[in-house]
Amino acid sequence: MNVYDSDRMAESLAAHGWSRVDAPENADLVILNTCHIREKAAEKVYSELGRLKRLRAERAARGETMLLAVAGCVAQAEGEAMLERAPFVDLVVGPQAYHRLPELLARRAREQGAALATDFPVESKFDHLPERSGASPVSAYLTVQEGCDKFCTFCVVPYTRGAEVSRPVAAILAEARQLLAAGAKELVLLGQNVNAYHGEGPDGRSWSLARLLEALAELDGLVRLRYTTSHPRDMSDDLIEAHGRIPQLAPYLHLPVQSGSDAVLEAMNRGYTAADYRRIVDRLRAVRPDLALSSDFIVGFPGEREADFEATLELVRAVGFAQAYSFKFSARPGTPAASMRGQVKEAVKAERLQRLQALLAEQARAFNEATVGRSVPVLIDGPGRHPGQVVGRTPWQQPVHLDGTGLQPGDLVTVTITGFHPHSLAGRRAAGATVEGHA
Repeated sequence: MNVYDSDRMAESLAAHGWSRVDAPENADLVILNTCHIREKAAEKVYSELGRLKRLRAERAARGETMLLAVAGCVAQAEGEAMLERAPFVDLVVGPQAYHRLPELLARRAREQGAALATDFPVESKFDHLPERSGASPVSAYLTVQEGCDKFCTFCVVPYTRGAEVSRPVAAILAEARQLLAAGAKELVLLGQNVNAYHGEGPDGRSWSLARLLEALAELDGLVRLRYTTSHPRDMSDDLIEAHGRIPQLAPYLHLPVQSGSDAVLEAMNRGYTAADYRRIVDRLRAVRPDLALSSDFIVGFPGEREADFEATLELVRAVGFAQAYSFKFSARPGTPAASMRGQVKEAVKAERLQRLQALLAEQARAFNEATVGRSVPVLIDGPGRHPGQVVGRTPWQQPVHLDGTGLQPGDLVTVTITGFHPHSLAGRRAAGATVEGHA
């Protein structure tokens, strides 16, 4: 979502004469678009600001100007405190206010003082952003939903992104058509809880994510559809059925579970049990047997005992994941979990994380190895690591490197997988395979 937001910021500024540069040394304006989900990410912001402060001083000595802006969730969470800790910052802009960047820059120029915009405005920022323009990447992001009403005890998102809000169907379809016309072949729908989508449809009624996916699948030029990030509580019957019904919907789903322990899940306020999660997975695989899953895991949540952690390992073994993101619990100020009893020692968290990641890496390796010898559709993204190579992705998001003769970004070609590496595959164009996508 931050990649999408960064692109929209650049497009908003482009309408007022700004253009991108390739390095901060050449920039009149540097925007740090930030994430607050973990403490390390937030601290990196201040570290980077310190580096940029020195760079700005060097430019000032040459009579040049550099403005510094912080956007995104750290900006939202820190607000005035950021201006106190880093008073040299010119703009602090929350994720719901970045459409105001041109206005804030103009105000900063007039008043010569820092500008702060961290409120949750009533109007939708999407109503104030320019239309998408220029070429699109083969896989294009499209935000359909923002915010969260779940209030997991470890998470800052409800406080930094606000309540769940869904964009109208008409606006999403219009942006999707623009992206496809500009060259996109795959659309990735984004939301903090994307499967909680409930936007207003053309008929005036609330549409579910499944119904939105069906409408998008009818657009000309669309090869693949994905959505992220999902919450298990919002995996509705019609969405599960959509995985077996919509051919463009990729057989790959990111479905965070966080823990395999019911006690920990309850303390996290996740609203489901490990058995609930496994039943959802079983239903998904019943309608789409080749479905691959990725997930998120937190180890060392307050109160997690060894038996709780073993339950997580058991869930991983039972479900099987093609990929996963796993982290040690990081206390976020202001969240209930930060002050819970039973905080787990760092050494214990580190040891558990190592064990979990070893199991997840073993499953990811087995998943990639199982692809060797198969012929699968690969959507070409662009140049590969070596001259003459291209890289594409399977329907399960595995990067594939192959000879690029006669291939270009956006082509869909059948590839026989010949080998695997920890994070990618090697392949060759299948004998007699035709290429879809050439103009």
